[in-house]
Amino acid sequence: MIKDLRLIDPPMGIAGGSFKSKIFKNENSDELSVCLRNLSLADYAEKCIEHFNSMPDDMIDEICQGLIESCTEDYKLENVRDILKYCWFFELIVDIHESDSISYFVEGAGDWGKIIGIVIKNSALAYVGVDYAKYL
Repeated sequence: MIKDLRLIDPPMGIAGGSFKSKIFKNENSDELSVCLRNLSLADYAEKCIEHFNSMPDDMIDEICQGLIESCTEDYKLENVRDILKYCWFFELIVDIHESDSISYFVEGAGDWGKIIGIVIKNSALAYVGVDYAKYL
């Protein structure tokens, strides 16, 4: 559920708020920002957040593997999800409404100093890593 949803850039119509993330955490909390191209996307954004918070285990593991591959450090990891100890995520962005499926992207960063992104298109993982802008 989006908390404190409001216009953050009235001339552009951009809205923002926050939500609790179940798997992917911010630096010091489980609260992430959500950004919408406009308030009319609020219901769709709720569906995107629901998708984000209920990803199947294999998708989470695939995301973690992609994070490991984009990492420039050699962390001692016992399993792929250990990479999440070295990453944080700050914003889920909903740009356009996809009528039949869910599409959004998430921005974050790694301890190795790179901005990272997770791109979801048609309810599936499209990309994870540092070059995510070309997948938007």
